[in-house]
Amino acid sequence: MRSSHPCMVMLFMVLLSPAYAQGARSDYDRANRLGQSINGKVFRSTVRPNWIADSDRFWYRNDLAGGQREFVMVDPATAMKKPAFDHARVAAGLAKALGREVTADHLPVDRIAFPAGRQTMLLQVREKSFACDLNTYEIKPATEALGQATPIAPAAMPRGSIGGSEETNLTFQNKTAADVSLFWIDSEGQRHDYGVLHANELRDVHTYVGHLWLLTEKEGKPLAAFVGTETPAMAVVDGRPIAQTRRGRGRGGNAAGDAARKWRVSVRDHNVVLRDNTTNEETKLTQDGSATDSYGGEAIWSPDGTKFVMFKTEPAQEHKIYLVESSPKDQEQPKLHTLDYLKPGDRIAHPRPYLFDAATKRDIPIKDDLFPTPWEISRVEWQPDSKRFTFLYNQRGHQVMRLVAVDATTGEATAVIDEQAKTFIDWTNKVYLSSLDATHEAIWMSERDGWNHLYLYDTATGKVKNKITQGDWVVRGVDRVDETKRQIWFRAGGIRPGQDPYYIHYCRVNFDGTGLTILTEGDGTHTITYAPDGRYFVDSYSRVDMAPATELRRTEDGKKVLDLERGDATALLASGYRYPERFVAKGRDGQTDIYGVIVRPTNFNPRRKYPVIESIYAGPQGSFVPKAFSPASGLQQMAELGFIVVQIDGMGTNNRSKAFHDVCWKNLGDAGFPDRIPWIQAAAAKYPAMDLTRVGIYGTSAGGQNALGGLLQHGDFYKAGVADCGCHDNRMDKIWWNEQWMGWPVGPEYAAQSNVTLAPKLHSKLLLMVGEMDNNVDPATTMQVVNALIKSDKDFDLLVSPGSGHGVAGTPYGKRRLQDFFVKNLLGVEPRSEPKPPTTN
Repeated sequence: MRSSHPCMVMLFMVLLSPAYAQGARSDYDRANRLGQSINGKVFRSTVRPNWIADSDRFWYRNDLAGGQREFVMVDPATAMKKPAFDHARVAAGLAKALGREVTADHLPVDRIAFPAGRQTMLLQVREKSFACDLNTYEIKPATEALGQATPIAPAAMPRGSIGGSEETNLTFQNKTAADVSLFWIDSEGQRHDYGVLHANELRDVHTYVGHLWLLTEKEGKPLAAFVGTETPAMAVVDGRPIAQTRRGRGRGGNAAGDAARKWRVSVRDHNVVLRDNTTNEETKLTQDGSATDSYGGEAIWSPDGTKFVMFKTEPAQEHKIYLVESSPKDQEQPKLHTLDYLKPGDRIAHPRPYLFDAATKRDIPIKDDLFPTPWEISRVEWQPDSKRFTFLYNQRGHQVMRLVAVDATTGEATAVIDEQAKTFIDWTNKVYLSSLDATHEAIWMSERDGWNHLYLYDTATGKVKNKITQGDWVVRGVDRVDETKRQIWFRAGGIRPGQDPYYIHYCRVNFDGTGLTILTEGDGTHTITYAPDGRYFVDSYSRVDMAPATELRRTEDGKKVLDLERGDATALLASGYRYPERFVAKGRDGQTDIYGVIVRPTNFNPRRKYPVIESIYAGPQGSFVPKAFSPASGLQQMAELGFIVVQIDGMGTNNRSKAFHDVCWKNLGDAGFPDRIPWIQAAAAKYPAMDLTRVGIYGTSAGGQNALGGLLQHGDFYKAGVADCGCHDNRMDKIWWNEQWMGWPVGPEYAAQSNVTLAPKLHSKLLLMVGEMDNNVDPATTMQVVNALIKSDKDFDLLVSPGSGHGVAGTPYGKRRLQDFFVKNLLGVEPRSEPKPPTTN
């Protein structure tokens, strides 16, 4: 057979393949316009129920194609939904009130309300309120403002966001004369920039119940904070002072306030002083307080007002880190910033509870045998009869958690609940206590049987009465305890056989373990919103490959009442978008399912070979593979440059069995790589377009530690990586996160798994990123890696970002450098270049 001319072969291949470039300017443009290009292409995907007072009915708004809007009313009693009002008549009334044209399908209405007992509907049109007579549809300006969120003074704001399961909405309005900055505060108290809110601007923000938002002056001075509530609300900042709120430390009874009026407790010269408010007589109750072991905090009074608890605390050691701001905005010379920052092994504060009898003016000694080395003592709670108080003791090293009870007469301490683990107790995620004083019971969370479950304790005897939940699935959180009905409402993972075990489902169970009811059903991860009376709930569920579906269900048995909406992604898919693929492969043991996603570029060609990039975060505090529908992801943006991008939850991450989680114990360097690599290999065996000769990896924070660890320990597999703001040496990072997983006292594992120690093993391409003002992970840990690499004569790239905090890869410049690095080192082309046309002979 005669061979073809090389030029003819090339031409034939060009004709067969669609026009395609990898890492070209057009790919960058497509990647960076991803959010813009898909915005407004998914409809009927968000139902935010607005429950009507004294009724089971609720309304919601659908935002549709072309800026159209419709308002829908739902009546659970009849299982019917219909237009919330006559849209055409409202349009006519608003046109007259606003003096401009308004059409029925483009109503400029943001929200509505139905005041109880009135045939009136309130309408919010940006900053204006109107009242609509539902009999005549006459519309007039209204004096009533629709729901406004209560502002929180910055000094009194919570540490960070809580909750996060129920969707809601905040409309921010800046009534000051200047621009203000808007930040979302995550659960760790870190700020996430949501841009500038200009003077007189309104902005709708989708958020979750319990999520915290902060508004500041452009220079950073806090102005006000707001927390998402069940009902969408206006969040107005006008610059006026906000009243402070005060949060107590413990729980007493109704008489505690009377005690505070009868007695006054203060600390003077580090000692406790009791003052009789009737006679003004003062008694110094202690003599042993000092600057190095001082009494302090608030007095926690017994309900009968006769006794109180205070803490005596030896302070933590001083450990400061220093950040040099090289390029401050307000001066030419650098600034030195000093932070208090405890690290693993440091001496921490040592609090001990002390019991005092106000009537006899004496202290009642408490032996500390049951709480000798506290990481934390919390939840000080008096029993209603004032006979004893309890507190939660978390022992340093996080292998012992006790509920300790102290007899108010003798000071004798006993362990009501004594939880111990050979590895660790996940105190940041899996500790739950609900004290049921009336029945002398407590609900307690534990992984003692290998799965995270709830137990009912008899607090009088300290014995388990029964398991409340059990099975090869996990309780992900408790939402509500109903002491009257003796029921618990909770979230679970893995409870629906055949579904992804990370999907959240909502459940109810009786205290005695009977009556387990799974309230949600659909194959996806769920969020729900209960009606105010609890009889119904709205359930929204989705997957990475399915837009949200929303249903109305009955709380009694979880039965579906009505399909509300099915997300419509037709326009999104027509634009070329490809759903991420859910993929499951076996882990290191050949038996355990490991879950992840595969993300391909929108112009994917199965006949081509693509480098593979893993986005990694192996922090044991959670699981991180996306589960809900979210098309504008960073994974998709990276894929658009010409890569197949994967994300995987390997062993050592959270929300599976205790054995799955325990892999991380004193073993953060493992990072699940023995599961990740076989997973990627299994995917490539199924999809030949995945080129495993060109595999990259990137991550931030713990993910930065993981990314570099992958290069150092598995350089035969990962050929290039970007490590952003990594906690590369667990001895250098914050104390609470690292001692939780690596243990205390600091053992040899810390040094053995340090990327500083392993640096000489580098043989792959590496880009290190660090922000000089990172107050989360000490930037020195990255520079110590740099020092070790230099000493080992290793080539690498380094980006130190002046003025940046934690997460340089999230800045525009850092993101571009991240993209450029992989385009150059995995695709082998100059970033943002234009493809050259094929040459001919």
